[in-house]
Amino acid sequence: MLIKVLKSKLHNATVTATKLHYSGSLGIGSELMQAAGIEPYEAIIIADIDNGSRLETYAIPAEQDGGIEVLGAAAKLIEKGHRVIIMSFAMLTLDEAKEFNPKTVVLRENNEIEKII
Repeated sequence: MLIKVLKSKLHNATVTATKLHYSGSLGIGSELMQAAGIEPYEAIIIADIDNGSRLETYAIPAEQDGGIEVLGAAAKLIEKGHRVIIMSFAMLTLDEAKEFNPKTVVLRENNEIEKII
């Protein structure tokens, strides 16, 4: 049996841009993607700390380092300047899940990495 577990998250990221008229996704600065172990086109869930919105999409590299760009319809729910949590997941066996520790990348206000837990 496989279970879905948290693989990694970017905690307290600040949205740097929104683009409503885009085919949809979330742009994440490549250094942040690498730190969290999020791959291009990987499915992610975004939770908006400021308004409680939660949605599923996929990650792509952002145009700028440190960027968190809400693209497409999600821009109706999450605005520039909002703080978000970006989560990725993995399917693991029960035995793998018992040994697995997710990675949390805590960010400062300007999306600089404060610490990795």
